[in-house]
Amino acid sequence: MAHIEFLDETMRDGQQSLWGLRMQAGMALPVSPLIDKTGFKIIDLTGGGMMDVLIRYCQEDYWSGLDLLVASMPNTPLRAGLRANANVTFGITPPAMMDLWVRRLCAHGVRSFWFYDVLLGTENMLRLAKEAKQANGAQVAAAIMFALSPVHTDEFFIQKAAVLAADPNVDSILLYDTAGVLERERLSTLVPALVKVAGGKPIEMHSNNLLGMSAKAYLDAIDFGVSVIHTASRPMANGPSVPSTEIMAKNVLLKGHTHSLDESLFAPVADHFEKVGKAAGFLVNQYAEYDVFSIEHQIPGGMMGTFKAQLANHNMMDKLDEVLDEVAAVRRDMGYPGMATPFSQLVGIQAVLNVVTGKRYGTVPDEVIQYAAEYYGKPVAPVDPEVMDKIMASPRAKEVLANPPEEPTLDDIKKQYGTEDEDELIYRAFLPDADVAKMRAAGPIKTSYPLLSTPELEQARKLMKITNMPVIEVKSSTLNMSLRRST
Repeated sequence: MAHIEFLDETMRDGQQSLWGLRMQAGMALPVSPLIDKTGFKIIDLTGGGMMDVLIRYCQEDYWSGLDLLVASMPNTPLRAGLRANANVTFGITPPAMMDLWVRRLCAHGVRSFWFYDVLLGTENMLRLAKEAKQANGAQVAAAIMFALSPVHTDEFFIQKAAVLAADPNVDSILLYDTAGVLERERLSTLVPALVKVAGGKPIEMHSNNLLGMSAKAYLDAIDFGVSVIHTASRPMANGPSVPSTEIMAKNVLLKGHTHSLDESLFAPVADHFEKVGKAAGFLVNQYAEYDVFSIEHQIPGGMMGTFKAQLANHNMMDKLDEVLDEVAAVRRDMGYPGMATPFSQLVGIQAVLNVVTGKRYGTVPDEVIQYAAEYYGKPVAPVDPEVMDKIMASPRAKEVLANPPEEPTLDDIKKQYGTEDEDELIYRAFLPDADVAKMRAAGPIKTSYPLLSTPELEQARKLMKITNMPVIEVKSSTLNMSLRRST
């Protein structure tokens, strides 16, 4: 039997999968201190795409909101996730800007990172791991982005994991299953091999519960050596999100393992996010049915809404099944990229264009040309030759190929955007000035969400802040909870 650590995904993958990254600081601040007290090994809190959405669509200052959340959770390491060769956009970010992102997140209190490259290029991941270690000694998880294809063999993944685990700046290996397709048979060969090459470093597992199999997969993975699992508060779990903390804490104990979570804090956190989600019109309490076709296209759940919106704009909702078939075909054509950002979007957009226009690869986005030109890194398998010819014959190909990604220095970037303020530089480099101005005109951060702060939660927060007693009892006819304060 094993002691299992939990990593909380409520405020990162949970809200990314269900709320489209629109969780503002005030939606979480009423209960973030409770999450901090629950006993998670790490709390996953932020990533690059969150900044873009919060500023553009919520008019919320990303850095200020992050500072408030960090200050509210002093006891648990807080994690950020970054794609190793780009951030915010689907394009390529200069290495100097990626390094700056890491340093600024460290300066704002992030103490843990997970770095990933869907093509599993290790060089950029390890460079960022070094930056994080040098900035504040942050813990680093290097992600193995799982995918099903003829080329994504155990040998392929283990070769990459061995390189990552051997680096002294990497503290754990993260097996990341965006499509939730891992089953016991594959776990029985892959996880023991990961444990072996990790050389004593923990193996984490993240599985989005699109097929309803991820809770079972976690238990199977634990049997084979995984010791850290990623979960979310029940309203923010399941469907395209990860399994719930509630069910996995129960399952772990039923299987004879142990954990360090204070289960008395589950209910007030879940109650809060359910109310917030319903008040804001966001998804909560999701479930998923087992759909074998999902294994073919491996589309992340959050993309399905985008597909439907794009087809609705063209009055072609009846073409959804055709688009899903085309996604599987485009993925084969492009050498089986893993279906995670940015390639899930590139494959998906190309599939929609193929169906809407009626001509396969008649219209090709710049990012698909960049992928074929290996600007993102070397594909795990070659692009189909006939498809490559069509991509390179597209009207935009010549211009894209004539302008490969630049690698300016940080000083060059500061001169380009006219600022020495590095937080401001990140805003100017990634966002339109008009969006930043609109965000600032909206005023200061709101620290609560309307109609959702209950007297019981206010009492709990005040007591947990000022009392030295190890146990606080809060009784209510509408909220039944027992809050335990760390001594």
